[in-house]
Amino acid sequence: MEKLLQVSNLRVSFVARETETEAVRGVSFELNKGETLGIVGESGSGKSVTARAIMRLLPEASSRVKSGEVMFLGQNLAQKSRKEMEAIRGRDIGMIFQDPMTSLNPTLRIGEQIAETLRKHRKISKREAKTEAVEMLKLVGIRDPETRFNQYPHEFSGGMRQRAMIAIALACRPSLLIADEPTTALDVTIQAQILNVMKQMQEKLGTAIVLITHDLGVVAGMCDRVVVMKSGEIVEEGRTEDIFANPQHPYTKKLLNALPRLDEPKKPKRGRTFQADPSDIGTNAVDANGVVRNNEAANGDSASAGAVHVPGDAPNAAARPLLEVRSLQQHFNLGKGRTLRAVNDISFFIREGETLGMVGESGSGKSTTGRAILRLHEPTSGDVLYRGMAVNRLSAKEMKLMRREMQMIFQDPYASLNPRLKVLDIIGEAMDVHGLTKDANQRRARVEELLEMVGLDPAFALRYPHEFSGGQRQRIGIARALAVEPKFIVCDEPLSALDVSIQSQIVTLLEDLQQKLGLTYLFIAHDLSMVKHISDRVAVMYAGKIVELAESEELYNNPQHPYTQSLLAAIPVPDPTIESKKKRTLLEEDHGEDKYGLEGSELVEVSPGHWVAVQAKELAGD
Repeated sequence: MEKLLQVSNLRVSFVARETETEAVRGVSFELNKGETLGIVGESGSGKSVTARAIMRLLPEASSRVKSGEVMFLGQNLAQKSRKEMEAIRGRDIGMIFQDPMTSLNPTLRIGEQIAETLRKHRKISKREAKTEAVEMLKLVGIRDPETRFNQYPHEFSGGMRQRAMIAIALACRPSLLIADEPTTALDVTIQAQILNVMKQMQEKLGTAIVLITHDLGVVAGMCDRVVVMKSGEIVEEGRTEDIFANPQHPYTKKLLNALPRLDEPKKPKRGRTFQADPSDIGTNAVDANGVVRNNEAANGDSASAGAVHVPGDAPNAAARPLLEVRSLQQHFNLGKGRTLRAVNDISFFIREGETLGMVGESGSGKSTTGRAILRLHEPTSGDVLYRGMAVNRLSAKEMKLMRREMQMIFQDPYASLNPRLKVLDIIGEAMDVHGLTKDANQRRARVEELLEMVGLDPAFALRYPHEFSGGQRQRIGIARALAVEPKFIVCDEPLSALDVSIQSQIVTLLEDLQQKLGLTYLFIAHDLSMVKHISDRVAVMYAGKIVELAESEELYNNPQHPYTQSLLAAIPVPDPTIESKKKRTLLEEDHGEDKYGLEGSELVEVSPGHWVAVQAKELAGD
């Protein structure tokens, strides 16, 4: 095959405060025309620096390309002037960046940004550029492209913004597309759509792709060959099938072993079951399968005989769970008479000592549910009961005491930690609020104990957040949540900002802490593979509703609702053979439609403990 790109002995370093750090160390690889090459590795491995060096997009003040050639179509890009590179970028090489919101100009309409690229490189008229820009929006799967042409980036969803970035990158039909973590910030269903668009565009235009990612499932389905990077060096390279079937380097094996597989059985948790107090019986009980039920139906109501049971309607009394959510609604006023029903009448419970996974796309209402439970949002209606106590009805003073029982681990471990405080004070602050330590020495000892508990050096107490990696910061966030000795923790997307091997470490830590301390989790995530392995039961949310709820293995082996089926079909499996045979059911991105007929639907028990949303008219038909 004809060579398109040849990178030889590339070395890149960064200089800060007279200290030089080598980020890329003698990297060499080749790319053929029409081929897709995956570059994988954890954060800091040098893969994005390599891509930016190829494009000559590294900051000139702080970076140095110490050696190497980048041959593209017979030209050495390393020797090109800035003006010559400006002509090549966009015309011959396109690039998709990780975060489309920061890459798109917020002051320009989407269509204008595509047309601008066309006019600069193709020297065509404004009218011709608009016609081609509309066609590009259509090609990348954006509906009503004529209308969307005139909209701004903030009016697009995350998936649509990434499609727009692809349209800009491919507008001039470049020979090479460099995609730097193009799906990291996206839900799994939107990720599947974006990858599908990239494949289709590659087939139509014959574009070669360099795909930079830490998701090996994505690589399995997209790439012909793989380059594995660690600490600025290539440690393994080969055909995708060979790398996955027979990895040679320990680091490659580590990456593959860390990735949870949806097609593998769930691993049993290590012998822990924390039961609710049998004496704690309430008027609303739960059945053995995990649904909140009202005991009024237990009093021989013959009208309910033979009816389909839904949450809030069951005959058997049992011990109250740790947490009950009853008919919870969370609405937000958008102005101009518009209301967003972010959480729309949901009911569920969580047993003491278990993990309930909650999954769904962005905008499904899962994070809002977690925040409403902890009263970070005041619920519009419904009840949240903790050990039978209505949390949403507590006074401010009572709620302060309740905060000791219920805590949260946030999605972004950097944004949720105060950069001006040392770790000692970040963790110690909650203990101060609740008066849990008598003096500075006891406070310091407790913080160090917590750091040790989450696998960090106690000496880290005197450092600031910016001195830690993402995984270490998330461990600090966990230590902060544990500082007040809670029993219930909402884990809100705690893994999404982390590499897959770090995700695995955090999940193991959370499971160990659950076993040691008797913790109960609501585990919110969009990574269904990880949710399967950490959760006892899983609730699937869509458009503010729970559409399916079942034990973890049952849900993944026997999904009933079409949304759950689509969600599972979109998840890439780290196996090239499986991915090549797989046909994904891709979801539409328009969340404004009630495409599943959820309005007026009810959860129906289709098998013991397995609940699925069914339209009321279907119930009546039964």
